[in-house]
Amino acid sequence: MLKLHSYIVKIDDGFAPNPFYGFCTLATCKPNVRSVAQIGDWVLGTGASGNKRSGTLVYAMRVTEKMTYDAYWQDPRFEEKRPNLYQSIRRSRGDNIYHRNPENGGWIQEDSCHSNNDGSPDPRHIRRDTKSDKVLISDDFVYLGGGSKLLIPDFDGISVCHTRMGHINRFPDVVVRGFIAWVRSLDKLGYCDDPLEWG
Repeated sequence: MLKLHSYIVKIDDGFAPNPFYGFCTLATCKPNVRSVAQIGDWVLGTGASGNKRSGTLVYAMRVTEKMTYDAYWQDPRFEEKRPNLYQSIRRSRGDNIYHRNPENGGWIQEDSCHSNNDGSPDPRHIRRDTKSDKVLISDDFVYLGGGSKLLIPDFDGISVCHTRMGHINRFPDVVVRGFIAWVRSLDKLGYCDDPLEWG
């Protein structure tokens, strides 16, 4: 049975999720979602109340691939998602930031949104992000970002929008199918607008 994993996108800046270069990826934050979501499942990110976007669609993606950090780092399709803080804002938000040190097996964290200001690794982010060594990837997604004021309806009388930290994924099958049908009915696909924090 397909699952829907729903959570609040507290900071919509193009990093988590990263909706650029033809793929929507979730490679940092939300380690529990990245751990349990399977290929074919849907991940839903909704707006935060602090941004006055509660209950709105930020993005929805069908997981079409799931891979380890090392595989993500080495895959040529995702080289543009390696961060470069001195190029475009899109490149600065690259989420392809983790890979193993071949000498000692420890984590290398590239200079990125999750590093310290001086570019050195941030142990706090490393500990949280690497709780799951998995990256969720989709080429079947819609990302509305900062332009979204689209409220997500209830399905079979049940809201799919989470209201606190963490995520929810225990929805009846009829609710999951209703959500998927609703997303498919939208006249939108792929990257539709810039992240909210860019405004």
